[in-house]
Amino acid sequence: MRTAAVHAAAGSLLLTTLAAAPAGGTAHASSAARAAAEVRGATVAAARAADRGIDFGECPETQQLPGTVQCGTVRVPLDYAHPDGRQIELTVSRARATGKDPANSKRKVPRQGALVHNPGGPGVGGMYFPMTGVLPEWKRIAAAYDLVGYAPRGVGRSAPLSCTDPATFAEGPTQAPARPSAAYKRERVEQARAYARGCAERAGDALRHFTSLNNARDLDVLRAALGENRLTFLGASYGTYLGALYATMFPSHVRRMVFDSAVNPAPERVWYRNNLDQSAAFEDRWADFRAWAARHDDVYGLGGTAREVQVGYDRASARLAREPAGGKVGPGELQAAFLRAAYYDDHWPHRAHALSAYLQGDPGPLVEQAQTYPEAAAEAENTRAVHLAVECNDAPWPTDWAVWDRDNTRLARRAPFETWAHVWTNLPCAFWRAPRQRPLDVRAGQGELPPTLILAAERDAVTPYDGALELHRRLAGSALVTERDAGSHGIAGGPNACVNGHLEAYLLTGRVPGRRAACAPHPEPRPRATARPAERARPAV
Repeated sequence: MRTAAVHAAAGSLLLTTLAAAPAGGTAHASSAARAAAEVRGATVAAARAADRGIDFGECPETQQLPGTVQCGTVRVPLDYAHPDGRQIELTVSRARATGKDPANSKRKVPRQGALVHNPGGPGVGGMYFPMTGVLPEWKRIAAAYDLVGYAPRGVGRSAPLSCTDPATFAEGPTQAPARPSAAYKRERVEQARAYARGCAERAGDALRHFTSLNNARDLDVLRAALGENRLTFLGASYGTYLGALYATMFPSHVRRMVFDSAVNPAPERVWYRNNLDQSAAFEDRWADFRAWAARHDDVYGLGGTAREVQVGYDRASARLAREPAGGKVGPGELQAAFLRAAYYDDHWPHRAHALSAYLQGDPGPLVEQAQTYPEAAAEAENTRAVHLAVECNDAPWPTDWAVWDRDNTRLARRAPFETWAHVWTNLPCAFWRAPRQRPLDVRAGQGELPPTLILAAERDAVTPYDGALELHRRLAGSALVTERDAGSHGIAGGPNACVNGHLEAYLLTGRVPGRRAACAPHPEPRPRATARPAERARPAV
């Protein structure tokens, strides 16, 4: 049924959407009319989903989920301005609340509803989230909540998006010049043009509907389909931007909301400037890894200073350019493998061992960690296609290659590790063939939202800490918990007991620790020559 709260939220959404519409004459009138239609469409879709619900059952074998997890689908309009038009199905997974206190199996825990998770991206699915309930860090939360994951539009089996043949997408080896030549740049520009053209040709008119605003509307339809009057949500990385949009668009539908590793939501930084900030921050995080490896020179033999570790890395990259390891691992694959180490410090021992072994004549560990696998190519291409579709559609991007070249040439002088790789990933947005939106001005005044919780690591490179400060400033009543002197990305349910204590207190009781709180860093990884990274649920951006 359509409640008064739904109509109130629709009015609020109309106002915020109109604020984001371009000004001027007929274009403004057309944008205003479309915004009003999207408000009505979102309300209609949510009401229909509430009536229909989700028919949960066994998960398809291809999902490789245990029997404790159920799967279903929820229908959403491709275009919210036309809710009776083409529908797409989003896949959803759920593990029921256990109702058992993990510290006392005889004590029953009251169910608090569904906790919906988005792991980031855009382009990453969250179907595996319900499995986290078996981990010690999540058991108290899993006792009170149904853990719900889903694949956003375009991802996995949810109306999958593709821009090129996956068979050719992840072919190695590839190069990664820190100072690319003019000829190399021209080659990459043409590749970006071709990729953007492929997205337009393969998706057709549907391409324009893969946006963060539609992802937020989909999230409200999912809320309604789950039978929840208000949403309890945990968003990580890009999921924090999605959550911030949701809180701005549907404030009366928010129950509790956790923003884990926050994207900077300032409209002028979405997305081109955020990507520049990210490249700069990766340089600092790469320095953290090199300093750690140098402190453990007795284990890895990579040198006693960060500079010596860099020399060894550069030597490996140059050697791989001449002769790829295993015929598949070149400088590009090496850089991608060590980029993942910048995300999560539990990768550090594994990566340091691989680099050390390679420099001593054993390429095996490096090939194992860095090579691309044909069986994963389709998923990787799908992830990139959705990532680009959402980010390119969300906001204006420079359309002149000279702007990208100027900005990133300057940045690469002080941040060479990730800058150019980041450019090649996002450059199709310069040649995008779908309309660009203006980002919504995320904010909530005092009393407009229940208290919300922001978690951030001070040296996170994927979502630099300034983003958490900006989101905290924009959401009145939010609380910010900072893990000091740490840089792993996505800290909810991780190795820091202090952070997890704040997470549990908020989700289980609604309590936040005042405006700000700080946690000491989790311990650095111990050096082990053959260590493998611990497995846990992780976001991506």
